[in-house]
Amino acid sequence: MSIQWKGVMPAVTTKFTADDKLDFGMFEVNLKAQLEAGVEGIILGGTLGEASTLLEEERRELVKNTVSLVNNQVPVIMNIAEQTTRAAILAANKAEQDGAKGLMMLPPMRYKASDFETVTYFSEVAKNTSLPIMIYNNPVDYKIEVTLDMFEELLKFDNIQAVKESTRDISNVTRMINRFGDRLKILSGVDTLALESLLMGSDGWVSGLVCAFPKETVAIYKLAKAGRIDEALKIYRWFLPLLELDINSFLVQNIKLAEVATGIGTEYVRAPRLPLQGAEREKVLDIIAKSLASRPTLPDYKNL
Repeated sequence: MSIQWKGVMPAVTTKFTADDKLDFGMFEVNLKAQLEAGVEGIILGGTLGEASTLLEEERRELVKNTVSLVNNQVPVIMNIAEQTTRAAILAANKAEQDGAKGLMMLPPMRYKASDFETVTYFSEVAKNTSLPIMIYNNPVDYKIEVTLDMFEELLKFDNIQAVKESTRDISNVTRMINRFGDRLKILSGVDTLALESLLMGSDGWVSGLVCAFPKETVAIYKLAKAGRIDEALKIYRWFLPLLELDINSFLVQNIKLAEVATGIGTEYVRAPRLPLQGAEREKVLDIIAKSLASRPTLPDYKNL
């Protein structure tokens, strides 16, 4: 299955049981909701997936089970976030062995690599896997920007194909299109800039709040691409208070609370994360409740 690098691709949360085991029962409930809404890929092991807390065997189990549950309906993409080039290559190889159809890759973790070191890191992984790769470009959170000149070098590898664009500079979408055309597929990685990014020409949206609101997310994408901007904007304006839950340090807890409210998730997180408490929890619950009370009626977006 080839990856088109378009549409909505949820960066799914990892579901846990009350005793801190992987919860594939609830995970299947959420995946079915995503597929029914019309997503075009499933991304595992990102920040929302609490990947840094997962054991290696859990990551592999997560990929294998997701591949089985999805059953070739959409590609399964595994995130690679490692501290060493060797570990990144090994992780890519294992993901491929376990049935993943693509990779999302962060720059080296913890060490602030130079431009040359970052390009070499991505290049070595690209040489050692046949899987297509989407570079995750998020200098705000990870302190390394993959510049256009760096992409010029990286695009020499046929399997480096896309970028999750999270610089927060909306003009960067236009710069990338002007320089690379269709050679580099662009997916918005910031929920609160997603519609703006799509209107500037992005091919897709790697979303967080899609985990709780899959139909609304896909509807915005489909309407935007169909040129029905006023309808997309109306839903997006309703969605914005929820989307803002994705851009703070409690994004995992926030989105899992939203999943509970829509019946497709649980609140369990893995320590050191803990469920929200006190005023912070009440604030998030209030945002979710107000949004559910005014949830829009969606058009027949699937047939656009």
